[in-house]
Amino acid sequence: MNGPWEFEFDDANSGLEQDWAGGSRKFSRTITVPFAFETKNSGIGDTSFHPWVWYRRSVTLPSSWQGKRVLLNFGAVDYRAWVWINGKAAGQHEGGNVGFRLDVTELWKSGVNVITVRAEDPPTDRFQPRGKQYWEKDSRGIFYTRTTGIWQSVWLEAAGTSYLEKVRTTPSLDGSVRFDGRIARAKDGMALKATVRWGKSVVATAQTTAEGHRVSLSLRVADPRLWNVNQGNLYDVDFELVSGNQVLDKVASYYGYRQVTAENGRVFINGRPIYLKMVLDQGYWPESTITPPTEEAIQYDIRSMKEMGFNGARKHQKVEDPRFLYWADRMGFLVSGEAANAYLFDEDYAARFTREWIEIVERDYNHPSIVMWVPINESWGVSNPRSRQQQYHLKANYMLIKSLDPGRLVIDNDGWEHTDTTDLFGFHDYARTGELLYQKYKDAGKAGEPFPSNGRATLIPGYRYNGSPLFLSEFGGIAYIAPGSNVPKEAWGYSGVEPDQKAALARLRSLYEALARMPNITGICYTQLTDVEQEINGLLTYDRKPKFDAKALRELNDLLR
Repeated sequence: MNGPWEFEFDDANSGLEQDWAGGSRKFSRTITVPFAFETKNSGIGDTSFHPWVWYRRSVTLPSSWQGKRVLLNFGAVDYRAWVWINGKAAGQHEGGNVGFRLDVTELWKSGVNVITVRAEDPPTDRFQPRGKQYWEKDSRGIFYTRTTGIWQSVWLEAAGTSYLEKVRTTPSLDGSVRFDGRIARAKDGMALKATVRWGKSVVATAQTTAEGHRVSLSLRVADPRLWNVNQGNLYDVDFELVSGNQVLDKVASYYGYRQVTAENGRVFINGRPIYLKMVLDQGYWPESTITPPTEEAIQYDIRSMKEMGFNGARKHQKVEDPRFLYWADRMGFLVSGEAANAYLFDEDYAARFTREWIEIVERDYNHPSIVMWVPINESWGVSNPRSRQQQYHLKANYMLIKSLDPGRLVIDNDGWEHTDTTDLFGFHDYARTGELLYQKYKDAGKAGEPFPSNGRATLIPGYRYNGSPLFLSEFGGIAYIAPGSNVPKEAWGYSGVEPDQKAALARLRSLYEALARMPNITGICYTQLTDVEQEINGLLTYDRKPKFDAKALRELNDLLR
């Protein structure tokens, strides 16, 4: 369903009253989905405020779909969405970062059908989870162009009269794996069959009977190949929902055997210590902002990070397109799963943010590349962490995620103002030189030593450092304008702008050499992968041209063990 849709701005918010869903108005524009109207790739490229927008698309289903359930899927619509089929309400969704599915079978008719979508995204609402999308008209500082409406793929699919809604996959290093499925329109006597393959070889199969709409089965693979950094070992699995000899639904998926733990001040992957060498990735492109422009663009970014010696990425203030996670799974690349934060706290924010986190974990639980969850960055949305209510929110996020996914690490509040409930102690520091960084943190984490402040307290008063591994999850931010770069006049860097590549690389080397002398630190995340609009702290330009030789950066990352 990607491609041209009819489109209209509704600045007066009159579309509902005038029954635009029923076809009372001919839309005057065309937009290319899944790109937001603010982007060049949408065909519109208007970055001004338009809080209400409408989409319309006509579609005729193939005759082979007759008698099947028709499912309409949206990868993500920012921020609220209402959907109609042939003028009749099909459903709605709140939350701009993850997708939703609607069973629209009963609304469908033979011949041409019309899908209409209304999206609402209040541009100045700072209680709304919005990440780096700025609430003022023009980008500034660390804040960038907004995204309104559909920004991930839209697709239709056919399913059986009963079908698998989802399957949650939980592997263990001993080769066992558990599949927990949910069945839509379940009937008595249904069963789930799972067939696991390595390449073309079937390595395990099992079948079990469902209990109502729930079904769970376990099987074991002998001598499993483990998923690890640079080893994207993945097993294919086919799920079949069966009733007697009839196959009602069939879904193809994959999974990886991978374990992540933190103990004794270190992070372990599959029982072996690893130094996290991550890079902060905003996931913006000049032509498409937060929507990846192509599949190749995603692969290019991951390959670039790997070539520079990084083994993972912080997908910063963004729930990334699942296609990025797919390629990270395939390429053996670690990911920090994060959220788009709000900036102000109230009870409505707490409720909507919690709902989104449940959907985030549900969507991405099966990706082996995700090794940690980071719900809050630098107290965004928790504007007064001395408030007991907001502290409860931080701790509740941690507990909620652990209740949904006990097998990954969770950071309660990355960079600033931790509680005592965190698996990694993430802290941020943009020290200009390696010596400043070393003198500040060489004794960090030692018993009895206060944890240094980085401009904001790293612990909320009343809490003590809990001994979790130290993760310098933002540092560097070295700005340098590469020759020929097209940067705005507002271009800036964290410590000014270096005059040339040599000066920028010298600063970077001093920071890495200092980190190599600090065994108390178990991982780093460099800020950042690319320039984004006016922020020029990237190792690549905004259009993905390297500022530095990848080999030189890899040699620096090789210092960290």
